[in-house]
Amino acid sequence: MARKKAENLTPLELEIMHVLWEIGPGNVQSVQQHLERELAYTTVQTMLNILHKKGKVKRSLKDRAYVYTPVVSRSHVTRQHITDIVDRLFGGSAESLVMSLVETKQLTPKKLARLQRLLEEEGKK
Repeated sequence: MARKKAENLTPLELEIMHVLWEIGPGNVQSVQQHLERELAYTTVQTMLNILHKKGKVKRSLKDRAYVYTPVVSRSHVTRQHITDIVDRLFGGSAESLVMSLVETKQLTPKKLARLQRLLEEEGKK
């Protein structure tokens, strides 16, 4: 049986989720005010409704306005997107992803040493 593909967030949905992860529960206006770019109130409202339908946020009515709260954690969304990238771009090979990061100089020797330490710590567990 095929595994159900998790629904990744669009860049704008991620932007809104970052705001909610930072400020905590918020209404449309507070999310709009904390976004780095200017978006219309109705655009933010629509995106929050989409995130609600996707099950990424929950909402509760408070003083005639919905307050949105993240349901998924930042780390969960990160894992989901990384898994998708590894699957789609690297044929499921995490090693290929790391090699690509090394080849494109995204991983410096200092970062590689830190990664090595992390791997050694994981191996001890």
